[in-house]
Amino acid sequence: MGCPYLNRRGFLKLAGTAGVAAVALPGLAGAKPEADSPGLLIDTTLCRGCRACEAACTEQNQQPPPEKCGDRSVFGADRDLGPERYTVVNMKGDAAHQVFVKRQCMHCLEPACASACLARALDKTPEGPVIYHPERCIGCRYCMVACPFEIPKFEYQSAAPYIRKCQFCFSRQKEGKQPACASVCPSGALKFGRREELLEEAKTRIYQNPDKYVHHVYGEHEAGGTSVLYLSSVPFESLGLPDVGTRGYPELTRGALGTVPFVMTLWPPLLMGLYAFRNRKPEQPATPDQEEHHE
Repeated sequence: MGCPYLNRRGFLKLAGTAGVAAVALPGLAGAKPEADSPGLLIDTTLCRGCRACEAACTEQNQQPPPEKCGDRSVFGADRDLGPERYTVVNMKGDAAHQVFVKRQCMHCLEPACASACLARALDKTPEGPVIYHPERCIGCRYCMVACPFEIPKFEYQSAAPYIRKCQFCFSRQKEGKQPACASVCPSGALKFGRREELLEEAKTRIYQNPDKYVHHVYGEHEAGGTSVLYLSSVPFESLGLPDVGTRGYPELTRGALGTVPFVMTLWPPLLMGLYAFRNRKPEQPATPDQEEHHE
């Protein structure tokens, strides 16, 4: 049938709607964190590298079991997160001083991934976890670029790829349960609770054992604060935890990415509207036969 031609009123309506949407879209991901959301304290001085957390995570998310389960040779090289691996435990240091560190999504209080997501497929819930809605995803992968911790992973090998990452066992939390990883940790290296209480606990451990810990809780202020907190006996950089500063990343991405929804989703319809308006067919006066038929 072809594209319908726009009259002047129709074109102005289209332009007005697009303009309102352009203003509204950049603010969609501006979720405000709860003052005391759920958190996870990871004390690397207590981790023994058993990888029970990995096994529990894969079972909870119906993923393949961890590779070389029970085989310590897996610590020969650092492993990265992946579409079928939401958490990994790596070994740092040497034979004389081994330190094991669990990596997963940090569930930032002000998540850069959610701020960069055009479709709000990544969303900071009022309860705290940053969760993913695959039905909204448009595959732009801006979340991967924006995340300072390099957490979201893309299913490159899939015919219908999605972004994958830890959901902080959001469904379990809604049932009053701990995340699967924390529920099975035998050494006490993982402690789940309210973030403010975990910060107090972490600072108490540092105060009571000043020679044991680095005098800093990683995640208290990093990237504006994260729900996953770390204690360590060695510098955090040596654990592979990046120096991301203390400023919330949405402040850095909002200005640059605020125009992207307009360019990607609103500019093309406006161009189509201009084209249709310019090439519209002029209204033709009715012929005598048409007037007679109308009567």
